[in-house]
Amino acid sequence: MPPGSGLPAAKIPDLVLLDAVELSWSIRRREVSCVEVMRTYLAHIDRFNPAVNAIVSRADEEKLLDQARQRDQELDRGECFGWMHGFPVAIKDLANADGFPATMGSPIFADDVATTDDLHVRRMREAGAIVIGKTNVPEFGLGSHTFNPVFGTTCNAYDHSLTAGGSSGGAAAAVAMRLLPVADGSDFMGSLRNPAAFGNIVSLRPGFGRVPEEGFVSAPGVNGPMGRTVRDIAMLLSTMAGPDERAPLSIEQDPEMFTGKLERDFSRTRIGWIGDFGGHLPTEPGVLELCERSFATFAAIGCEIVPVTEELPVERMWEIFLLWRHWMVGQKLADLHADPGTRALLKPEAVYEVEGYLGLGIRDITRALDGRNAWYAAVARLFDRYDFLLAPSAQVFPFDAELRWPQEIDGRRMDTYHRWMETVAPWTLSGHPVANLPVGFNDAGLPMGVQLIGRNHAEWAVLQLAHAYERASDWVHRVLPPALR
Repeated sequence: MPPGSGLPAAKIPDLVLLDAVELSWSIRRREVSCVEVMRTYLAHIDRFNPAVNAIVSRADEEKLLDQARQRDQELDRGECFGWMHGFPVAIKDLANADGFPATMGSPIFADDVATTDDLHVRRMREAGAIVIGKTNVPEFGLGSHTFNPVFGTTCNAYDHSLTAGGSSGGAAAAVAMRLLPVADGSDFMGSLRNPAAFGNIVSLRPGFGRVPEEGFVSAPGVNGPMGRTVRDIAMLLSTMAGPDERAPLSIEQDPEMFTGKLERDFSRTRIGWIGDFGGHLPTEPGVLELCERSFATFAAIGCEIVPVTEELPVERMWEIFLLWRHWMVGQKLADLHADPGTRALLKPEAVYEVEGYLGLGIRDITRALDGRNAWYAAVARLFDRYDFLLAPSAQVFPFDAELRWPQEIDGRRMDTYHRWMETVAPWTLSGHPVANLPVGFNDAGLPMGVQLIGRNHAEWAVLQLAHAYERASDWVHRVLPPALR
């Protein structure tokens, strides 16, 4: 284990070391003003953000302090918008926040400014949050490594020469470096899970419809929360979630359920260990072994870990996943690809997705729909035997930030830009809720995480088990990033 498990250095302000729920209590009890919170966070960002490049498109400091003063005045009048009252937040640069750039990491949109809030952003503002900027992403969110020609590369909180993951890499690095109390993210192919694993923080990829999106198709990409404790992400989920008339597939449950008591007895809980699907997935040496060390913690809270021996059509799953990826991503970028002027500005990974989309026929769409149904059924059968599933959150440890993506893992060549993250694809395709939980560090001091997968619509149960695991391990507080020790 790397050093740093002692008390944090006195030079780091206590305010930024508070978990989000603790910060919320301090503000509402008037132990600290919203102005003091804003000043402290902005100074901390000024000091540490240059090393990781997590937060981009910062708003004017005086305007932010004016908003913080308004929040204090509201408290003076006995008004509190919600649990995020006075919180500084930065929104992932794939989402719209009114008045802020909406670049998606692309030079094509480098000058675009959003004029509306996406639904989950509006809900965060309505809960009292103050948007201070955006968090960095890969260009169009493609690839689990955050770099783009507009803002550059986001670096890992634990080693600034390595990747922070992606596409919520800016959000994860910001939370890990205590630049933000919590952050929103989104996840198509592990974009909430991989950067959380690389940053020693927690996250939740909700199931389809939990955080509403417009449309009648359950697109694989979803929005979700990132934070330093399970209670924090549960609270942020309570803000982001909830039905909406514009989202026909949204789940009709009161999001207040996520503010409840997380404590629960997990005696005799049966967890199926997926591992590398019986050798199907290549993994960097040490990844599986480090993930398996978490078994003792789960056992300590009453769980039984059982290797999953059922044969699963994982190669077929990958083929179906690629169809959905081409379909959902390619259609959004097809017009840019058709224009020679903008096509020249698209990264190769974007061109790959569009060309895949343009090659699809109606039978491919049918295969995508039928294949996804078949995969969901296969996963549902696993839940006849197991209460939860467990799998690595990544197949490699954080890698050199100068690389585009890992070309091989343990001697096996990767045939696409995202095959090295195949471990997350099955649960994207099935749509089950998945949390990333930290499992510790390798000998080089690099973090890793596991995916805790729950039944359909079982986000609350996943959060409860994640909370029990966190109380027994607490990697987030035990090992701070080196710069904060």
